[in-house]
Amino acid sequence: MRPGIDLAGKRVLVVGLARTGLVTSLFCAGYGATVTATDERPESELAETASKLRAAGVKFEPGGHVSKSFLNQDLIVVSPGVPAKLPALEAARAHGIPVWSEIELAWRFLRGKLIAITGSNGKTTTTSLVAHILKTAAIPVMVGGNIGTPLLALVENSMDTTVTVAEISSFQLETIEKFRPEIGVLLNLTPDHLDRHISFEEYAAAKMRMFENQIERDIAILNADDPEITRRMPSKPHIFWFSRQKRVAAGAFLRDGQIFFRNEGSEVALARRDEITLRGEHNVENVLAACSAAFLAGADPGAIANGVKSFKGVEHRLEFVAEIAGVQFYNDSKATNVDAAVKAIEAFPGPLIVILGGKDKGSPYTPLRELLRDRARMAILVGAAAEKIAEDLGDSLPVTNAGTLDRAVQIAAERAQSGDTVLLAPACASFDQFENYEHRGRSFKELVAGLEDHNKSAAGASAQKG
Repeated sequence: MRPGIDLAGKRVLVVGLARTGLVTSLFCAGYGATVTATDERPESELAETASKLRAAGVKFEPGGHVSKSFLNQDLIVVSPGVPAKLPALEAARAHGIPVWSEIELAWRFLRGKLIAITGSNGKTTTTSLVAHILKTAAIPVMVGGNIGTPLLALVENSMDTTVTVAEISSFQLETIEKFRPEIGVLLNLTPDHLDRHISFEEYAAAKMRMFENQIERDIAILNADDPEITRRMPSKPHIFWFSRQKRVAAGAFLRDGQIFFRNEGSEVALARRDEITLRGEHNVENVLAACSAAFLAGADPGAIANGVKSFKGVEHRLEFVAEIAGVQFYNDSKATNVDAAVKAIEAFPGPLIVILGGKDKGSPYTPLRELLRDRARMAILVGAAAEKIAEDLGDSLPVTNAGTLDRAVQIAAERAQSGDTVLLAPACASFDQFENYEHRGRSFKELVAGLEDHNKSAAGASAQKG
């Protein structure tokens, strides 16, 4: 049994009013709590949100956080974008007020089994693939978390037979208390979010919180090829591994072009490697992890094979956009850190024109240097991190600072030759010029569509002259 919480009559403060904060405020109010919602943005930027909150009887405090509001609560729920070490939150903790992430609250109300997936990269793809396989296997499934739909929004439709597949971020894991998935998946650990976490160790510790409340009957699925994971493995849950490099004692691995799952000495074939539609070796790892989670959640091997074969990937993740005059354009706006950009670049033999940049997250860009020198003809930089990226890349390849994405796409189109690939793999967050990585990715696709229209018009005009 999960520990419940009776929200009726409780004073609840919700901090941060993006998508998660709004859902949390309305959920708590709907369960009888006296809710206050606060955000640093002015009300002029939150007019629609303010209207919905007030209609639900929620007290709304825009334009900054009021310290006394944090000390007059029974519970505080923070949105993922709110730093866990905000001074007002630290003061509330000192007064014994629990500070939870939305996933902690949602977990206490969700019915059925929870598969929670985290890692530095690959979370969205793996979460989407697990859900796709479970649907293929006719297992009732819902998808949420950091992938777009807050877990609280799924509570009302959850049942004892439901499997909820959730993408979970380090920001969400920072403020859990008893959150405990039946199946927890850790894909990889590489430096990320060092603009918020003090160090890689702190970031890794946040990720490992996924497993801290698990018990012996719970499952941890871990990457056997990642040394940062193998030296931090949890002690309580039943551990299954996945590896594309070696056979594992328990878990998923590759042999003779096939994915096998091994448990207690027996092996079962789940899918063929050549039927994976996703580009890149990193996606082989994601498929291994997803097959493991789906199999352990009850999907049969046939459904897993069909699910892997029919999965076409997710938007903004190595997404093919168009081919124009022999030049292919790919959108990997979800590559919001350096390691993700490395994996995206490795998925193409070249020649590449790579668009990099955005809001810096505190990691060096030097790991891109050798890879870009070998595979790219040029790098086009955008956003606030452009100067730092240029400095870290040095003279490894020609670099142009375009400033904005629209100018970058224009330069790429001018410089690209037939056979080239133009790849948006920013290695940065998007918040300097865009609302989020989805906004950035959609903008890129719209800009490429504009190029395509222009190219067709030019070809038509040329044909008429001929």
